[in-house]
This record gives sequence, structure tokens and C-alpha cells, in this order.
Amino acid sequence: MTKEKIILVGGGGHCHSVIDVIEQENKYDIYGIIDLKDNIGGKVLGYKIIGCDEDLENLFKTCKNACITVGHIKSNDLRIKLFNKIKEIGFNLPTIISPLAYVSKYTKIDEGTIVMHHALINANTKIGKNCIINTKALIEHDCIVEDNCHISTASILNGAVFVKENTFYGSNNVCKQGIEISGFNKAGSIIK
Repeated sequence: MTKEKIILVGGGGHCHSVIDVIEQENKYDIYGIIDLKDNIGGKVLGYKIIGCDEDLENLFKTCKNACITVGHIKSNDLRIKLFNKIKEIGFNLPTIISPLAYVSKYTKIDEGTIVMHHALINANTKIGKNCIINTKALIEHDCIVEDNCHISTASILNGAVFVKENTFYGSNNVCKQGIEISGFNKAGSIIK
């Protein structure tokens, strides 16, 4: 079976984790990585940095899939900018799901979102575009996570939680059911 090619946009730490998920998922061949101009020719976990943002339109001629591999901790401005640029060019931004994650068949996950290893997403949940559902995150039934959110490592969203767009929900956060979360929620918070 021939796998489709995919370009990764961003060569930092989050890219390392995404590479591992893509290799495990085994749906795509990584065509190369887009990073800063000064890094062209270098490698990230053995994959070549083939260009910078300015090269995306030209690369679209040979590869139609892209994945944003820039993280989201202090700000998601760069992720949003790259998402919009990539969409404007015409790239497909597939949903990437680790085979080590559990995602209910009754869940909807939109384009450009990645679900990392050991995440658990239960039934009737909706996840928006360009999100990171990070390692060991637990999203319970009936949650809504809007676009451009990062649900960080080992965090818990209990049932029917509504996470507004552009939210960073930090590592080990736990919240009660049925609440609304927005903005920057630092690691280790218990949200009531």
C-alpha cells in the first residue's frame, strides 16, 4: 500500500512527538519539515528540513498534506497563522490520531487536530480544528473543545465541559463537569 506524503510545519520539540505519532499511525510518509530558513538542510529525528514558510506554495505542487508541528504553550498565534496560510494555499490538514489513543466512534474531530499517545476521548465529544490533544489527556463524554486549543498532558475534562477557542489547558489540570473554560489555565490547577 502506497502511503500519502505529509509535510510537517515546525521543527521544535512538539515536532518530535508528532513524528512519533505519525510513524506509529503508519498512514503517511513524512516528506520533510518546514522550519526557520537558517535550519534548512538540518534534520529532526532523521527527517530533513526542506524549506521555510516561503517555500510552502512551491512544495504544495508535490505534497498536498500538511501538519502543524508548532506547539502551543504561551501563545497559539503562530499555530493559527500557519493553519490559515496552509489552508489558503490549499493543503489538506488531516486529523492525526495515535493508534495508542482511544477515540470513541461517536466523537467528531475536525481537521488539523492531533491526538497524542494514550489520550482518551469519550462518546459524543466534539473537538475543533487545529487542536493538540496531548499525551494522556482525558476528555469525557459530551465535551466540546473549540478550535485552536491545547489540552495538555495528563489533564482531565470531565463530562459536558465546554472549552472555548484558543484555550491552553495545562498539564494535570482537572475540572468538574458541565463548566466553561477559556483562556490560559496553568498546569496543575483544579478548576471548579
